[in-house]
Amino acid sequence: MSDPSDQPELRPDLILSTSEQLQARISARFPESGLARVIRASYDLLGYMSFFTVGEDECRAWSIPRGTSAQDAAGEIHSDISRGFIRAEVVAYDALIARGSMAVCRDHGEVRLEGKEYIVQDGDIINFRFAT
Repeated sequence: MSDPSDQPELRPDLILSTSEQLQARISARFPESGLARVIRASYDLLGYMSFFTVGEDECRAWSIPRGTSAQDAAGEIHSDISRGFIRAEVVAYDALIARGSMAVCRDHGEVRLEGKEYIVQDGDIINFRFAT
């Protein structure tokens, strides 16, 4: 059993804030954390990407293979959505972040209606229209 006094002392003056961590990574030419780089490399190696669904109380990322159609992506959420697929309302991630909401993106014409053959792009935010 190890003696607690053998443990290294935790020094608060050496703990970096989140912004200090980011600045250190940027100065070292690594703007992403190591974990983020491993996840991104794993997705690339496996041929996967993510799309998002957004509601008032929840945002969810879904992992799908690259080249997946909108109807097949809908099936990742639930088979009923794929079966009753009508259209997909799509907005790019960067546009939603810049505008702040789907409503503002709609007002600026950045929400597109896409059909079942649309190939989902990495980072798309999608609202599926479907019949029950």
